[in-house]
Amino acid sequence: MQVTHDRAPARRRPGEPLVARLACLAVQPVLARVVRRIAARHPSLFARLGPHQATDFLIDPVELPFALHLRPDPEALVFRAVPRDAAPQAGATIRGKFMLLLELVDAEEDGDAAFFSRDLEVTGDTEAVVRLRNALDDMDGSLAEETAAMFGPPGRAILAQLRRGYLTETERQEAP
Repeated sequence: MQVTHDRAPARRRPGEPLVARLACLAVQPVLARVVRRIAARHPSLFARLGPHQATDFLIDPVELPFALHLRPDPEALVFRAVPRDAAPQAGATIRGKFMLLLELVDAEEDGDAAFFSRDLEVTGDTEAVVRLRNALDDMDGSLAEETAAMFGPPGRAILAQLRRGYLTETERQEAP
């Protein structure tokens, strides 16, 4: 089953492709470290995906200059930043604001509510997305906290600041 919401394509700003490529280069070492650690600590995550371990997921935090390519295959694990104009063909795409995506990873946000409110866009193989979501929901603890802790006090401070900023933005949007 494939589900999509039609949206107008985002307009590109001058220099955006260059910024995206530079940002990808900057975050790639962090992503590589994170995915190796998470895979080592949570091997059951992959078993929950079943046949969708080989699915290519494109996770698109809309306000960042790049998307994330995830292939959760423990034998050929991929987690990398990619410029949107060079993104691989994905079996499933998950698009939304960065903090919403982060909260979905930690099961702190209702994915169904985010989807139906159009804050979250899912295209492609929805069964693969549901399997990924269920695998993440079954994890003990917070994946975001665990990742931040990998980088010590600076990592925890950055996560706390991101969360405070997100709460402030959400409060502004909900104010009458």
